[in-house]
Amino acid sequence: MSQIQGTPNKALWSATLGFFVGFAAVALFGPTAARFQQAMGLSPMAVGFLVAVPALSGSLLRIPFAAWVDTTGGRKPFLVLLLLSVLGMVGFTLVVYRLYPDGLTPGLYPVLLLLGVLCGCGIATFTVGISQVAYWFPRQRQGRALAIFAGVGNLAPGLFSILLPLALAGFGLAGSYLIWLVLLVLGTLLYAVLGKNAWYFQLLDQGLAPEAARAEARRRGQELFPAVSVVQSLRTSARVWRTWALVWVYFTTFGGFIALTAWLPTYWVGFYGMSPIKAGLLTALYSLLASVIRIGGGILSDTLREGGENTAILSLLIMLVGSIELTGAEQYELALPGVILMAAGMGICNAAVFKLVPQEVPQAVGGAAGWVGGLGAFGGFAIPPAMAFAVQDLGTRGYAIGFVTFTFLALSSLGMIWVLKYTPKTAEPRLSLAVAVGKDTGRD
Repeated sequence: MSQIQGTPNKALWSATLGFFVGFAAVALFGPTAARFQQAMGLSPMAVGFLVAVPALSGSLLRIPFAAWVDTTGGRKPFLVLLLLSVLGMVGFTLVVYRLYPDGLTPGLYPVLLLLGVLCGCGIATFTVGISQVAYWFPRQRQGRALAIFAGVGNLAPGLFSILLPLALAGFGLAGSYLIWLVLLVLGTLLYAVLGKNAWYFQLLDQGLAPEAARAEARRRGQELFPAVSVVQSLRTSARVWRTWALVWVYFTTFGGFIALTAWLPTYWVGFYGMSPIKAGLLTALYSLLASVIRIGGGILSDTLREGGENTAILSLLIMLVGSIELTGAEQYELALPGVILMAAGMGICNAAVFKLVPQEVPQAVGGAAGWVGGLGAFGGFAIPPAMAFAVQDLGTRGYAIGFVTFTFLALSSLGMIWVLKYTPKTAEPRLSLAVAVGKDTGRD
């Protein structure tokens, strides 16, 4: 027992650090996309896929890696994802140092996409961290802990959007990639030192039987333990239509958040001719606001009557107004309020969705959370190419018209929430990803 290490608060801040630096590689794509476009002669559609491809791995890997936490704890999945991201960043740094700009040819585009997929692995640390933090904290403290983890971790894109243009101006593209690689490596090393599994998983690693490990971990204050079957939880939730309604809403808001964080630098530069530094600062304003207001959205969801649904409806209406304004905005002074409205709506709704998960799919909370968090984030990959298609088809005017994509997403998500709110729920047995009682299956 003397080898048991860590405390809930240390686990929270180490997981938050890991998630924060996991965004480091992804933060480079939006602000540097214009450099690759000029050097390689890429079309707007190709640029759209380039800035979006990290979200592909960052979303789809969330589901299996979150499930992996239930067998080994969060430390190993976290480190694997961060190391894959480091590998992608090493590749990008070498490409930029050796080939940029004259050696970058269109034939290297698939290589950039592959490296982007590796870099995006850092985004998938979100669901790993959620599970890791949840196992450390008792139920009455989980809401605050998870809000800190998600809110502070999601500040990374905004802060990096501020710093990267300054780094590009001072150190150039190659120097900036090297700085971000060092940041990612240092963050990974810090997590390797500080990140600890919850007590139950540490006890299993020491050779205790599952029941004995559970009893000792419960004595120390741990309340949540792995479910009997993660696969069954995923299967059960997949058969519930409410799960897919929430997936669509999260696709709109969190997927939209990732998409706009990557796309806005291109939008500000391409449509308004702004400098990269100013475009980065405006993108940071959007990203930081959406992240900070997410914490307030969680509080609002807890306090309003029918808080989850009503908060989601309010936030999606705000997002809808912002998207309509951006669709018609040809002046920077009109576009900026639209972006602020989009940030507020998305940030509040992101919190409301996870308030709704246990309410709408109580029979398989963990599985539903996996589908929602994983497939919902896929919007970060799917949306930028749709925006780029409008530019390719309509020219510069397409930068504004492309926001009709968000108008459609907001309207359809409003419809989903409305149906969820007024469709009676049927009583079904519960199957949670993490349970406080019940038979344990150890590492199976």
